[in-house]
Amino acid sequence: MLSGLNDKNKVVGSKQAKRFLAKDAVSSIYIAKDADRKVTDELIQIANEKSVEVIFIDSMKELGEACEIDVNAATVAILK
Repeated sequence: MLSGLNDKNKVVGSKQAKRFLAKDAVSSIYIAKDADRKVTDELIQIANEKSVEVIFIDSMKELGEACEIDVNAATVAILK
């Protein structure tokens, strides 16, 4: 399911994801289940308001690895 995240046009991180959600430039957003709820709840709300698909991933580590980055990732937004 997560293979190919490194190939897609994306932004990693909650601040970047929020910025692109505001521009209606996101087609889907991946959110790690173990990420801080204070960070992710607002993104989920915005995504739902804009009818953007929200995909939950088990861990920040798994999401970071899927993007082929060396750090954990709470959120990854796939751009339109």
